[in-house]
Amino acid sequence: MRTIIEPFRIKSVEPLRHTTPAERQGHLEAAGFNLFLIDARHILIDLLTDSGTSAMSTEQWAAVMRGDESYAGSESFFRLKRVADALTGFRHMVPTHQGRAAERILFTVMCKPGHLVPSNTHFDTTRANVEYSGARAVDLPIAEARDTQALLDFKGNMDVGGLEALIRAEGAAKIPLVMLTVTNNSGGGQPVSMANIEAVKAVCARHGIPLYLDACRFAENAWFIREREAGYADWTPKQIAQKMFRLADGCTFSAKKDAFANIGGLLCTNDDRVFLEQTNLLILTEGFPTYGGLAGRDLDAIAVGLEEVLDEDYLRYRIASTGYLGRHIADHGVPIVEPPGGHAIYIDAARMLPHIPAAQFPGQALAVELYRHAGIRSVEIGSLMFGEAARHELLRLAIPRRVYTQSHIDYVVEAILEVNGHKESIRGMEILEAPPFLRHFSARMRQL
Repeated sequence: MRTIIEPFRIKSVEPLRHTTPAERQGHLEAAGFNLFLIDARHILIDLLTDSGTSAMSTEQWAAVMRGDESYAGSESFFRLKRVADALTGFRHMVPTHQGRAAERILFTVMCKPGHLVPSNTHFDTTRANVEYSGARAVDLPIAEARDTQALLDFKGNMDVGGLEALIRAEGAAKIPLVMLTVTNNSGGGQPVSMANIEAVKAVCARHGIPLYLDACRFAENAWFIREREAGYADWTPKQIAQKMFRLADGCTFSAKKDAFANIGGLLCTNDDRVFLEQTNLLILTEGFPTYGGLAGRDLDAIAVGLEEVLDEDYLRYRIASTGYLGRHIADHGVPIVEPPGGHAIYIDAARMLPHIPAAQFPGQALAVELYRHAGIRSVEIGSLMFGEAARHELLRLAIPRRVYTQSHIDYVVEAILEVNGHKESIRGMEILEAPPFLRHFSARMRQL
């Protein structure tokens, strides 16, 4: 059968509200043309992020009722730890209130001014937390990733030769860790191959540098490995994920992605000394190590989500549904980052809007027009988000897990194609005010 169906039934519904183009124009002006600053009630289809926006299952809601809210030694923590230990194999695990909290603790403990942290591509909060520690975030994507139209099975891979060259040039002492993001979010949601993880690990081991995974979308990455990499077709997604984690020395994890949770994260390591320092900082800023800033019910929901996300029927549907959106707009002339990724479709705004230079933020201009035209919220991944570090001018359509049906996706396809039909009329943007870090969250702009 070619028809994609959701591998679940709907048990509870949340109403959506239609707005008029005139109302949406007013909301844009009031928000300084920043979609982060528009109230959610004014959004019809929200593709701003897949982080924390998933629908939890009946089993997760049942687990919420089991939540043990004890301040110390909660049973909810130990239930989560058993699941996380079996999946990752890391010696130590602490919960955090979300992924960026894990990043802040990790980089505060491991990084100093003058250090370098290489990655296949750092995402926004990762880069900001590295730089806030005084270190420098270095992106080392493979050369083929520069071409958004190149078809490659594992376009999220790290440039292993580039990593070797960086270590030779700077010295291993200046590199406290290497981080691989799976899947590669800023690089278009592209997967990383097991062979690449093994090659990066070999380089790190040779130079005594720890390898960490940003494992937000580990299950989606595992599915791509199973489907595309020789030797893994008969492996389960869980077996592939376990091998990925066992190649690393630690990880940060946002449970708001591939654990279906609305909040939460994990920080894992095999290093006893690092774990002690991380725990001390966590106690200072997050809470006791057996709750890490989360309610016990959240810990239980994460434990269930970590198991559900590796279900083959779910992963098959998830990747097919995202690919459906990407193929339908690409086949009608909208340039996307090829091939479609796992959690999102990325439109190459620079190609789609060649009349808007990078300095006028074509990705943001496209995001504004898509909202004005159809009430769809998306996010720019380009010069507004990354400044001079931006490699592309992209618009990301991140699909929440188990939230939207196929008809919602068809609506998004129709809206994008209609916007593409009048793309020559879209105007660029200018920043009026912005903070020094993560400016895309709160910058205010105007149309030129």
